[in-house]
Amino acid sequence: MKQSLDLITDLIKSARKSGADAADVLLYESTALSVSQRMGKPEGLERAESKGIGLRVFIGNRSSMVSSSDTSKEACTEMLTRSLAMAKLAPEDKFSGLAPEALLAKKIPDLDLYDKKEPNPEWLQEKCAIAEDAALAVKGVTNSEGADAAYGSVTFALAASNGFAGVYQASNASISVSVLAGTGSGMERDYDFTSARFVSDLSDAGALGINAANRALARLNPRKIETGTIPVVFDPRVSKGMLGAFAGAINGSSIARGTSFLKDSMGKQIFHKSINIIDEPHRLRGIGSKPFDGEGVANKKTLLVENGVLQTWLLDVRSANKLGLVTTGHASRGLSSPPSPSTTNLYIPPSEISVNDLLSNIKGGFYVTEVFGMGVNLITGDYSQGAAGFWIENGVKSYAVSEVTIAGKLADMFADLRVANDLEFRYSTNAPTLRIDTMTVAGR
Repeated sequence: MKQSLDLITDLIKSARKSGADAADVLLYESTALSVSQRMGKPEGLERAESKGIGLRVFIGNRSSMVSSSDTSKEACTEMLTRSLAMAKLAPEDKFSGLAPEALLAKKIPDLDLYDKKEPNPEWLQEKCAIAEDAALAVKGVTNSEGADAAYGSVTFALAASNGFAGVYQASNASISVSVLAGTGSGMERDYDFTSARFVSDLSDAGALGINAANRALARLNPRKIETGTIPVVFDPRVSKGMLGAFAGAINGSSIARGTSFLKDSMGKQIFHKSINIIDEPHRLRGIGSKPFDGEGVANKKTLLVENGVLQTWLLDVRSANKLGLVTTGHASRGLSSPPSPSTTNLYIPPSEISVNDLLSNIKGGFYVTEVFGMGVNLITGDYSQGAAGFWIENGVKSYAVSEVTIAGKLADMFADLRVANDLEFRYSTNAPTLRIDTMTVAGR
């Protein structure tokens, strides 16, 4: 890792000597190994290694970005020459710049993100076989879309002329399986997966296969339901989408442009008073964890919503400057794109209400396990998506439902939101089972 830091800090020095008023460099190195099979036969074995470097230079209020997959001294010199020439011709942007030194991460916490024990292809293949075989052994499962297992690691190094220099490594392992149940036009599919920073934290492959099979079987013989206004409950698989919509609506870039339906909601009650929403970048082994943000700013656990009240926007340096605020340490970036705000480990803490209790007083409602379509408008707050799941009758999921649309206004949905106690950290954005008492469901 020291070699990576030396490379980018030398490039920073060269940029300053060549006329840049400020500069930062991002270096990204990754490896990936994946194995797949279908119906007991191997389908793929892939290994990929990549490296990239991105340079951003500032001349006054003008800036440019250039990236390359070649990190040789000659390539870096050429990249610097091009970036300086481009910056002189770029339009001025008084809001862009590096983070103030006082906000930079002085210590890089160890978040235990890197598993040094890379599994071999045989181990990955074995997990694929266990998962798919377990699913196919369940009566009623008739076909398979395959199983996959993968491991990848990345080194992320960032340095800037404001004095920041930091580097960290992270890994990710996963197993997934997808199968079909039924025959002919009545076939239904479903899946299950596990993902973790460390191989040892992955769920049992055989259990994944059985879960995928049972989910597919439960979706057989779906019915349509009558159009109406009813309670809707979101399974944790899809409830995270509600959090994703919220995060998009408080993104500092959207707020600065005035293109969010929540642009005037700071300090206001937008959720029920029982709701808190947290972003936690330093969660140990967290899927979205990182020890500093994409601009080298010290990041920390942030309470975005407290007792239903919106507390802050998600800000990077540029969006904060446009709003006359200070960055919240939520910058994320790529090699060839400027920083922009994003979350890390975003979640709603669970309540003490069980899922059964959350459903218990619903005489007729819809339990959503899958949504599809691009029906979330963060400018107007309109929500409309295709959905599938189960009909809730007298507090119990009774039969499968498909080919319906659920719709509402996000502002009303947020205010009506209630949560269960089944939070699991499976993604970078996580939520427990969520209930909204009043949504329009379009069926037959």
